[in-house]
Amino acid sequence: MIQHLTIPRGPINLAADLHLPDNADSSAPLRAVVLSTPGSSVKEQIGANYASRLAARGIAALVLDPAHQGQSEGEPRDLEDPYRRGEDISYAIDMLTATSGIDPQRIGVLGICAGGGYAVHTARTDHRIKAVGTVVPVNIGAAFRSFSSDGPAAALDALADARTEEARSGETTRVNWLPDTLEDAAAAGLTDIDTTQAVTYYRTERGGDEHSTNRRLLRSDSLLLGYDAFHLADQLMTQPLQVILAGRIGNTGSYDTGMQLWKLAPNPVDLMTIDGAGHYEMYDEPAYVDAAVERLTNFYVNNL
Repeated sequence: MIQHLTIPRGPINLAADLHLPDNADSSAPLRAVVLSTPGSSVKEQIGANYASRLAARGIAALVLDPAHQGQSEGEPRDLEDPYRRGEDISYAIDMLTATSGIDPQRIGVLGICAGGGYAVHTARTDHRIKAVGTVVPVNIGAAFRSFSSDGPAAALDALADARTEEARSGETTRVNWLPDTLEDAAAAGLTDIDTTQAVTYYRTERGGDEHSTNRRLLRSDSLLLGYDAFHLADQLMTQPLQVILAGRIGNTGSYDTGMQLWKLAPNPVDLMTIDGAGHYEMYDEPAYVDAAVERLTNFYVNNL
């Protein structure tokens, strides 16, 4: 069962789906998990794959479109602000704490890919979150700094010039998260398995969604370059932690990032590596997603 919700977020509203167990006993308040999804994704994609499975196992799961993206409000469109992504989670918790049938003392978070970093960053300071689950987590700030061929400081110089030009022209610039087609990827020399699987997921009928634009406002990149999802996590994120990793180590960095998080966290509880799975196969490959959700269910039942 899915309830379509509108979450007030200051002057704008967020679009969200609350996945509920079909046989929920209204007399027994439910555990609940807020899902923090990958960069560029919307609630109908990876988040729904995990939320629906958690609900089938008795855990309410709320998945939302980030501010400025999908069906959520916010201008300018396609902004990927890592700090606002974290605040989105807290606003979703505000909603859950006031929702009938949800136990406000048993709310966790589940972050996938970049959403894993956002979940950790939020849990450090929002201790209404009682348990933190991650699947193929990525620290998007560290990732963007590693992408900068001339170094992040040089990238910030170029972005400063670009934003000055935007201010003068009144026209904003958007860039692709991924090539739009496999042909575009091949033309750019991006033929590795992870890029191929990412394009196949996001830009084909397999996982594509009309509300996922595959575009990022260029000014987002300055924020991402200066962001560290794990800053002070070793001191502040005291909640129980679950880390689930893909066993096939590709070029997304999620395996190494997950291991870094595991070693950094004050209260690591469970570490799982799913043999044979690639990063993007953890988005929707049934055998891999089912295995992850089974482990996550045990984690949340024991820690919420």
